[in-house]
Order: sequence, then structure tokens, then C-alpha cells
Amino acid sequence: MAMTDVLNAEDIKKAVGAFSAAESFNYKKFFEMVGLKKKSPEDVKKVFHILDKDRSGFIEEDELKFVLKGFAPEGRDLSDKETKALLAAGDKDGDGKIGADEFATMVAES
Repeated sequence: MAMTDVLNAEDIKKAVGAFSAAESFNYKKFFEMVGLKKKSPEDVKKVFHILDKDRSGFIEEDELKFVLKGFAPEGRDLSDKETKALLAAGDKDGDGKIGADEFATMVAES
């Protein structure tokens, strides 16, 4: 499944472009811009599974670094600072990774 099966390609392009500058990533604005916030819980889970590259059932820190590339190949890598901030925002139980429920909560809060 591709991200464009769930989200609008033009919205993805605009959102990835909006955060192309280093240290500019804001997950709340990003999730809103790509239209994820308006999607059903089922669609949010589909996006989670696309971002979970190793199919572990979690999005770990090394996968978060490439979250923008998960939406569009031309997306940049997040900085270590941005990656850690994203992990801290999503990792509610403190286990060092983001599960599907934590991801859904992150999207809903954005």
C-alpha cells in the first residue's frame, strides 16, 4: 500500500515541502496539512503500518528519522533533535517507540 492510497498526493507534496527546511518539522501542522487528522481511525492505522518499515508493530526512533520520506520520497531526513522531539511527543508509555494507539493519539491531538 502506498501513502497516496490513503492521502491526497497534492496534500502530501505541499506538507512535505512546507517542512523542507532543517529544524522546521512540526508534527501537529504536518498531520493537519496531509489531511491525516480528518481520516478515519482505520486510515490512520494504515498510515502507521506504512511508516512501520520493519513491520515490528512499532515506529522506532530510526524509522521516525525518515518519517517525511515515508510520505514522499523527496522528503528530507529529520534532524536528531526533531526525531527525539517527535518520539517524545508520541511515546506515551516511555518504551522508546510509538505503537499504533500512541500514533492514533498523536494524530488526534494534532
